[in-house]
Amino acid sequence: MNETDEKFLRIAYEEALDGYNEGGCPIGSVLARGDELIAQGRNQRVQKGDPIAHGEMDCLRKAGRQRSYKDMTLYTSLSPCMMCSGTIIQFGIQRVVIGENKTFGGNEDLLRSRGVEVIIADHPDCIALMTKFIEEKPELWNEDIAEE
Repeated sequence: MNETDEKFLRIAYEEALDGYNEGGCPIGSVLARGDELIAQGRNQRVQKGDPIAHGEMDCLRKAGRQRSYKDMTLYTSLSPCMMCSGTIIQFGIQRVVIGENKTFGGNEDLLRSRGVEVIIADHPDCIALMTKFIEEKPELWNEDIAEE
């Protein structure tokens, strides 16, 4: 990780914190081309009543149409689920920086198998926020990850 990675991961964390403070799932995401911020977003499933408004999906929606994603990095506070991983692969995003995968082991191996560079930051703030959320709202967390 470099300074740019740290800066954008911090923004993803702040998006996650905003989502938490709104009563939603604390997962934030940023899309960047080098040191240029393209878009940022957060999980808004609760806020918008939209089951596919995950943090990565909200960020990509806000980025609008892009000619290519190959030179971009997606930053996410939490390891991406299967839906978001599939979108990363579909869009050809070649680099993903993940804040943490301790509370939810996503699909890092799938991403790597498709040529995506995956960096796990083990970001302590991301871990602490998600741990707190899961302890406080296990039913909402289970709904987000489609578990009963």
